[in-house]
Amino acid sequence: MGTSEFAVPALRELVTHKFDLIGVVTQPDRPSGRGKRLSPPPVKIVATEHSLPVYQPEKVRKPDFIRGLEHLAPDIIIVAAFGQLLPQTVLDIPPCGTINLHPSLLPKYRGAAPIQWALINGETETGVTLMLLDAGEDTGDIISTCRIPIQNEDNAFTLTEQLAQLGANQLVRLLSEMPEGAPPPATPQNNAEATRAPRLTKEIGHINWSQPATTIHNLVRGTAIWPGAYTFFRNNLRLKIINCQPLSETFGAPSGTLKIVEKRKLLVTTADGMLQLLQIQPATKKVMEASDFINGYQLQTGEQLFAATSL
Repeated sequence: MGTSEFAVPALRELVTHKFDLIGVVTQPDRPSGRGKRLSPPPVKIVATEHSLPVYQPEKVRKPDFIRGLEHLAPDIIIVAAFGQLLPQTVLDIPPCGTINLHPSLLPKYRGAAPIQWALINGETETGVTLMLLDAGEDTGDIISTCRIPIQNEDNAFTLTEQLAQLGANQLVRLLSEMPEGAPPPATPQNNAEATRAPRLTKEIGHINWSQPATTIHNLVRGTAIWPGAYTFFRNNLRLKIINCQPLSETFGAPSGTLKIVEKRKLLVTTADGMLQLLQIQPATKKVMEASDFINGYQLQTGEQLFAATSL
């Protein structure tokens, strides 16, 4: 059971290692793009490539889907970025349990956006957890974890890719060593250490230039997939900051003030240090390098970036 790109490496590894996959459950096709045409989820595309049976229930808790799953009689269910909470009636079906691949070091960052929040919060380490699912949200017993450092240049795209493959490899090792007929050994989570990673909203990407440079940099990294970190400029032009780098130097100007260095470097003052903007995307435009943005918009030192509250 999986839907997004994060789940694709796990599915590919299961196919490569010739596990007996009797079905792939994913979300229904959804409208996407400007034409709003129905598009299949990434997991469905891969499953179809390998001629695997695909099931796309709107709600997994509906009785007809549960009856169909009981008829399939899986020994084990693997879940990775599926997008729906599984009811106990589904969890009770496989005798070897339902194993979830979660991209955080549980019990930290339970929820829909653990990778994004780890970056936004400036974590220096993360990892993947294999757990036995229960009816809660990421509250089941932990089978195993695997840790990796978060590099300063990592963002939500690169970290998702790393953790997806790390988890896929960890999953294959577990399944290869599991005894038949029963779930693997697992340890209860310490609920007192739990933290939340709720789904991101569009507003979370709104930059407050009165925050420190490292905080804004982390926001850019964590919201890279969606919604992006954004600010406003001149006549309410919306700018998305694609790539940036915090600097220790200061300018002695109000937060959000632009400073142009040698007509190619674009710096912004923050509450603590400056942020060098490397790549910017103005509304309706393509991503551009800072030097092209400076030249194209004839920027001047002293101009301001501001939040929507200034509108």
